[in-house]
This record gives sequence, C-alpha cells and structure tokens, in this order.
Amino acid sequence: MILFLVGYAGSGKSTLAKRLSRRLQLKAIDTDKRVERLEGATIADIFYYQGEEYFREAERRALESVESEGDVIVATGGGLPTWGDNMAWMREHGVVVYLRRSAEQILSRLSDYGREKRPMFRGKSDEELIVFMREQMAEREKYYAQADITVECTALSDDDVVDKIVNALNNR
Repeated sequence: MILFLVGYAGSGKSTLAKRLSRRLQLKAIDTDKRVERLEGATIADIFYYQGEEYFREAERRALESVESEGDVIVATGGGLPTWGDNMAWMREHGVVVYLRRSAEQILSRLSDYGREKRPMFRGKSDEELIVFMREQMAEREKYYAQADITVECTALSDDDVVDKIVNALNNR
C-alpha cells in the first residue's frame, strides 16, 4: 500500500508521515526532499531559477518514483495534488489522506524556519499570511477533497490524527 498525505503547506504532512512510519512500520518519503535531492537544489532555488513549471515536473517525477518502493507513506508538497493529473495518479496507485487544518492553526504550527523555507510565505505579516493562506486553500480545496480519506485535524493532536488515519485504513 502507498499512503499519500496531502494538504496545505504546513499542515503537518512530513511530521505525520514520520509518525505513521513508526506506527505502521513503513518507510516515509517526502516528495519535497526527494525533489531537492534529485535536482541538487532547494525548492526555493528551483522556483527562482527554473520556475514553477519546471518544479512541478520535477515534483511529478519524484511522485512517480515512489511506485517502485513498495509499501510506503508519502508526504506530498502542498501544491502537488493541484497540478496536472497528480491527484488521479495518487488515487490510482494508493490511498490518499487529506489533512485539513485551518489557516490559523497552520500559522501557529510554523516555526521561523518553516515559514522562511516556503517562498510563498516569505515577507508577509501574520495577517497577510492568513488572508493569503485562506484564499489559496479555497482554490485548492476541490483537489484535496478528492482524497479517499479526509481528517479534520484542527482540534486534534498529532497522535490523535495518526490514530484517526490508522482507524480509517483499518475500516477500508
């Protein structure tokens, strides 16, 4: 089984993939880290020097590379499900879990580093960032909502989210 975690940037996909990895005894893969490793550059540099289109193509190659790895948990980039047929591809090749959080909760979870490493978050005040995130989340919702499982994470601890995902998988 390939378990894909989708959701907005900062929603906890990478963190929860690691926790699920320990719980389910499966390897965790982060598509952002894989892109950086394969491209030999940070995501911010890829966006700056190569552009978003190039980044999205590299992201797709990273996504497709997980198919040969067997049973794994994949933390995807926040925009990955919105590009091309990525969401359909993930649903065809595994189970997709949407981690839904409010913009306010995502902001409260972000470290300074987490905020700085995301180019689209840079240079925005908290108020500007909340407005930006809400608008972008609304645009992306139609893609995220195609997931096989949706977990409303806002009122849950990370351990509770892991429990909900494991229970949902067991009930499938």
